[in-house]
Amino acid sequence: MVSVNPVRTGYSAIADEWIGIRPGSDGLFILAIIHELLKADKIDFEFLGEFTNSAWLVIQNPGKADDGLFLRDRKGDPQIYDRNKKKITAPGPKCRPEFLGEWKIRGKTVLPVFELLARRYLDGRYSPEAVAAETGVPADQIKRIAAEIAHVAFDEPIELDTGWTDVWGKRHRKTRGRPVSIHAMRGISAHSNGFQTCRALHLLQMLIGTIDVPGGWLYKPPFPKPAPPGPKPAGHEVKPGKPLSGPPLGFVHEPADLLVDENGGPKRIDKAYSWENPLSAHGMMHMVLHKAWKGDPYPIEVLFMYMANIGWNSSMNIGGADKYLTDKKADGSYKIPRIIYSDAFYSETVAYADLVLPDTTYLERWDCISLLDRPISGHDGPADAIRQPVVAPDRDVRPFQDVILELGARLGLPGMIGDGGRPKFPGGYKDYIVGHERTPGIGPLAGWRGDGDRFGTGAPNPGQLEKYIENGCYWKHTFSADQQFYRHSNAKYLEYAKSMGWVENADPITLQVYSEPLQKFRLAAEGHGPHQPPDRLRGRIKAAFDPLPVWYPPLEGEAINVKDYPLHAITQRPMHMYHSWGSGNAWLRQITNHNRLYINPATAAKLGIGDDDWVWVVSCHGRVKGQVRLMSGTNPETVWTWNAIGRRKGAMGLSEDAPEATKAFLLNHIISELLPGKKSRLSNSDPVTGQAAWYDLRVRVEKCKKGEEGVTEPLFDALAKWSKPLKLLRFGREEKQ
Repeated sequence: MVSVNPVRTGYSAIADEWIGIRPGSDGLFILAIIHELLKADKIDFEFLGEFTNSAWLVIQNPGKADDGLFLRDRKGDPQIYDRNKKKITAPGPKCRPEFLGEWKIRGKTVLPVFELLARRYLDGRYSPEAVAAETGVPADQIKRIAAEIAHVAFDEPIELDTGWTDVWGKRHRKTRGRPVSIHAMRGISAHSNGFQTCRALHLLQMLIGTIDVPGGWLYKPPFPKPAPPGPKPAGHEVKPGKPLSGPPLGFVHEPADLLVDENGGPKRIDKAYSWENPLSAHGMMHMVLHKAWKGDPYPIEVLFMYMANIGWNSSMNIGGADKYLTDKKADGSYKIPRIIYSDAFYSETVAYADLVLPDTTYLERWDCISLLDRPISGHDGPADAIRQPVVAPDRDVRPFQDVILELGARLGLPGMIGDGGRPKFPGGYKDYIVGHERTPGIGPLAGWRGDGDRFGTGAPNPGQLEKYIENGCYWKHTFSADQQFYRHSNAKYLEYAKSMGWVENADPITLQVYSEPLQKFRLAAEGHGPHQPPDRLRGRIKAAFDPLPVWYPPLEGEAINVKDYPLHAITQRPMHMYHSWGSGNAWLRQITNHNRLYINPATAAKLGIGDDDWVWVVSCHGRVKGQVRLMSGTNPETVWTWNAIGRRKGAMGLSEDAPEATKAFLLNHIISELLPGKKSRLSNSDPVTGQAAWYDLRVRVEKCKKGEEGVTEPLFDALAKWSKPLKLLRFGREEKQ
């Protein structure tokens, strides 16, 4: 196992080889591996031809409105050059696609996607020697990793004696796999170049044919989905007192899908789905406070939040968050007039709320882990689950889901009221889990629908939750052996997926080496089409929306003098506090009640810093104080710490001298939600997706002067206590007795 990570934690700690890469350079490292594979001709052309758009022809017409788009016939089908027929035609099961070449058709030059790909990544700028300095990974190591990948993929393939049939009716007697499994998490995506880095990683997997094959990276139901997926975000037309026409989050396919006004300005308070961050599928929560305070693009009346703790450890720029939540206008009124907040704990954000809706913990409520949201499926079949309350609340709290359903019914929202205007789910979320249908026959849970004998689809079953409880609170289905691989083109799997409502039809899902939707945004930036970005964003869109994976340096580093801030700084959540909800759990918080700044010993020695010293970590935005721990498993140009440990005094009922408030610290204090600069400040995010660039932070480290040690800074005023702090926390004594 090879682990690529600036710090040696998690998988890296047990890996056979650790590559301590420089933060934000992962994409360049991946493209250098691709460079080596192309040079060695270690490419799975059979996989590319059958399952990807690598052979589709791309129009080369610089300056024109169709430049970079796929060549299509009158039906709209993409075109390839077929070696057998010696002509341009639509792809099909009997075609033999050409991957390299150049042709003229209807007066236009066309090239296969793979030709464009090869021309780009065989360029010397992607060679291991060229990228070694930027990535911090020696050229010889990059070459060896590429050679090992090629050897395992092509010299040691796996073959299972399991036949399967593809969507074109072709019977495959065996199931072949290339046993190179590549996995990634938030580390590569939480950079301003993260989206294209993720694309580069998937490109590498496609080139060696290791997507959904034995020994490779595998889908988990309800995936795969067509690309681009649906639904699109709703919000083009918003009417007071009326619900949206669809979900507020979704997937943008082209400029016409953006939620912008007639002048191209954003319609949403977070500016998601605007020209600033067009493909922001999950919205841009980290920008809400700043935009609401600024009234940009419009002032708001109420800010309603749930358990995000956006006033503290879920916020970039904590000092700014404090200002945004408390700042007043000249007339004495708040710039954010009203704040409603729901939390199960007395978190830092609770203190700012005008109205607090105290939530239950997960032990006291019904929850649904649904295939419609974040399923617990394995690669071998779908699964979903419930949580049932096991402890009765002993205080004045209500499950937040119940509150939302009641509010919806009182507002008369169509999905939450039934006949006669009465609540559709009078029993709260428990009733909703069973009774809600996204579309007819499809609800939050797939198990025991209808009369209890249907799975996936079927009418709501009043006894569904009881069946889940009888079965350990979860449902699982195991695919047959001939459904478990190549699911983007596996006929038996796709028919099942259609029957479950995961896909609209059983058509093949073509893997996208080249992204035409991205090119449509570039064309808009070049002045084509009715929907165009503001002039100030044209260059940014042309650079970031490349239809083939591309690498560019993280944006914060490009906006500052990096000589003043020579180190990268990143945070990771400890496993026991991975979610902001978990960071409020008193049991989990006692495992880690303060954190350290981890520094490579050689780097620390150059700075005159030793173990246990107190230091200032300084960015262009501010500074924070913490205590050092030397760690050899750290990239020499990187410092890091755990997130979510530091608390504000008074939060969570902490005593004044609690280590979580006096010794623990957050790098969030010195990360800005805006990119550095004075003019036209944009979100500190990936320009394509709006993903917050938490890991782009650049800093310098200064040893504290005498007398500055012992207590972290900045220290905010203590929050008013809602309860008397406990000197000793004990849990379970009553049950034991």
